[in-house]
Amino acid sequence: MSHADETYMRRALQIAGGGLLHASPNPMVGAVLVAPDGRIIGEGFHRRCGTPHAEPNTISSVAETNRHLIPLSTLYVTLEPCSHQGRTPACSRLIIEKQIPRVVIGSLDPFEKVNGKGVKMLRNAGVEVTVGVLEKECLALNKRFITCHRCHRPWVTLKWAMTADGYIDASPRPESHPLKISTSLTSVAVHRLRAVHDAILVGSQTVTADNPSLNLRLFAGDNPLRIVLGGASLNPSAAILSQEDTLLFTTAAVDSVNATTVNISPRDLPAVLSELYNRGISSVLVEGGAAIINSFIDSNLWDAIRVEISPKTIPTDTRGIKAPRLPGNAVISSRTIIDGNLILSLEPRRPVEILPK
Repeated sequence: MSHADETYMRRALQIAGGGLLHASPNPMVGAVLVAPDGRIIGEGFHRRCGTPHAEPNTISSVAETNRHLIPLSTLYVTLEPCSHQGRTPACSRLIIEKQIPRVVIGSLDPFEKVNGKGVKMLRNAGVEVTVGVLEKECLALNKRFITCHRCHRPWVTLKWAMTADGYIDASPRPESHPLKISTSLTSVAVHRLRAVHDAILVGSQTVTADNPSLNLRLFAGDNPLRIVLGGASLNPSAAILSQEDTLLFTTAAVDSVNATTVNISPRDLPAVLSELYNRGISSVLVEGGAAIINSFIDSNLWDAIRVEISPKTIPTDTRGIKAPRLPGNAVISSRTIIDGNLILSLEPRRPVEILPK
């Protein structure tokens, strides 16, 4: 691995981030094409699922005056080029057709239809292939996608906001308004978090108590799929049911509502996540309530936690709903202050697996 290889791969990583809001459930991928004299003559990223991947976007970006250099250049790509015909043609085959002599890859693709097959196709065609340049960074870029295909379940992020004394609400009474913990600015940050997940999941009690919309109003992006665990007693006029793309997981009979009912017990979290994986959902943001979040923690079915802590407290004579308990294997990965509220990001204390070369 040369210093030059790392430099160009870092540029490919920068470009890949352009797919943050729309590439899922596909991975974010960036690529650059470098001429023999060291000039970048083409670059591109995967913009949206179902559209051309990073490699064809990069090749098509090469100016006509530089196209004669393509068969002499090195392609840097953050993730192994695909080797199969899906919604778009195989990128490995395109690389071979364009006679690109060398390809440098950040990490292998864990998707079973690729996972080493792209590298094999390239090498069998005589292409020089280097794998593992800035591998750790390339894996981190697509942690949601990689976890999804390794574990055959979506990446799970747990999120809640709490007071300084450990409550998520001041009263469990349905007729009361929820305690306002997030600020206007931290609410924008929450909507950004929603924007980078394929789905939002809550329990039916949260829908009844708070009547959330669970959509994007404060940040750009596509509205995520809405998922409710339970739902037999939901009010048909609930905000979450007035929108398209809502799934209810329940084994009980459900009155006619504007949602798709899945006959899986909401208590069977592995089965719920398996069903979401089969539906192409690669990431889920679990927003509540506390019992639902605790059930994910107890089942060790989580990959990230975001906790917002306000300096507010509730009156000592007020009943409150306790915040979820942090798992014992959680470690803080970052601390941020936004609008006076502390934002903690946590991850499990477990070794990071590296895909084999």
